[in-house]
Amino acid sequence: MVIICPPALRQRLPAAIGEEVEIVTLPVEARNSDVYDIEFRPDDVVLSMDLTRPGGKLPRVALLQLPGAGTDRIDLDALAPETSVCNVFEHEIPIAEFVLAAMLEWEIRIADLRAMFTAESWPGLSRARGLHGELYGKTLGVVGFGRIGREAAKRAAAFGMTVLAVARRPDGGPADEVHPTAALADVLPRCDYVLDTLPLDEATRGIFDGPMLARMKPTGVIINVGRGQTIDEEALFTALSQKTIGGAILDVWYQYARDPSETPPPSRFDFFSLDNVILTPHASAVTGSLWDRRAATIAENFRRLERGEPLLNVVRAGTR
Repeated sequence: MVIICPPALRQRLPAAIGEEVEIVTLPVEARNSDVYDIEFRPDDVVLSMDLTRPGGKLPRVALLQLPGAGTDRIDLDALAPETSVCNVFEHEIPIAEFVLAAMLEWEIRIADLRAMFTAESWPGLSRARGLHGELYGKTLGVVGFGRIGREAAKRAAAFGMTVLAVARRPDGGPADEVHPTAALADVLPRCDYVLDTLPLDEATRGIFDGPMLARMKPTGVIINVGRGQTIDEEALFTALSQKTIGGAILDVWYQYARDPSETPPPSRFDFFSLDNVILTPHASAVTGSLWDRRAATIAENFRRLERGEPLLNVVRAGTR
């Protein structure tokens, strides 16, 4: 097995897979350079979220196992036909909890309540404590009704929210209403919160552009835990700066360091200067339990590959 993946997962794999399996760890440069391709063998499992060969082909391996869900940083056309591709999920639980925690923080502002409360301020506060919001009775629009969207919807419903889902396949699920993607512009004006869980592809890139963001309530809050580029970067900054929408909770970004020498900011725009945002560093899914579950799924796929059994979470089946 060749590993180019997060340390937290790399540390868990030997126990999950078995000490008898040889694990070769390559530097991150191996994701986008052919310098290390000599390490890849036809029966290998390669573990990486980011693998490209500009103008070239990747060497043949048995399985490219993604340690996450998204495939937008994998050059599928560069893979050998024999190479199967699988991904893993398990992130929907912590992300759904993050979404609810972020919405609760937006409404209740516990940090602000703590900051205003001192021994000196108490006499005044005890007579007039001010108001904060609540989630009960509000409407959450979930755009992309897959694993993350469904888990968030179940939790939102438990808080007394109405859930409107926008999905490519309107097949029901834990929502009060499910609408096709074409109805997005009609759903947005009804939502107090809009949760973007979309993957990135040509259909979703920039789907939240200026006109689409303008369909939101002036008090509406957009939450992005999908992919940054599904919301037009400049349009979002403009809407937030001009306060034509209420705010944003952003955990995914527009620029990432793909090489240790790179130091890009998360965006071309200064979202840090805004007072109507909650910004986090693409960390909504990252828990110890997430990596335990993913290590177990990857280990199971390794065993299935050895036994010639059907693989889990197949993105692309290799030819035999």
